[in-house]
Amino acid sequence: MVDADEFAKIKSEFAGKKIVFTNGCFDILHAGHVDLLSRAREQGDLLVLGLNSDKSVRSIKGEKRPVTRQQQRAFVLAGLACIDYVIFFDEDTPFNLISKVQPDVLVKGGDWSVDNIVGRDIVEERGGEVLSLPLLPGYSTTGVIKYIRDNDIE
Repeated sequence: MVDADEFAKIKSEFAGKKIVFTNGCFDILHAGHVDLLSRAREQGDLLVLGLNSDKSVRSIKGEKRPVTRQQQRAFVLAGLACIDYVIFFDEDTPFNLISKVQPDVLVKGGDWSVDNIVGRDIVEERGGEVLSLPLLPGYSTTGVIKYIRDNDIE
């Protein structure tokens, strides 16, 4: 794990490599997440994951979230072979982080249309590519939480 400024300093080490960026909360990691992250990584030479901080998740999802704290989420995600760097961000969107990372490819899940992907303008101005990859059907953090609640699982 690095912060955005640290990544900006080491980015020159990756000259000639295609940097892929994606982001999300990844509150309860499930197969749909791993599938999307693996396919994102296939789009280039290294994958940088922008991870919503706890503050950011609460702002977006409500006071009861995240279920899993940021350091734990980052630890699990950093353990995936497809992820090269995890960087936290506190804002509701990763716009500032994308500005610092300057990826060649920006990836989001298919629930986002390319036109609505935050940072699209930054990537496209540099000649990069913005992709909305299809999601693995039947997987969502909201669905996992609903299943736990509906079945009184503790």
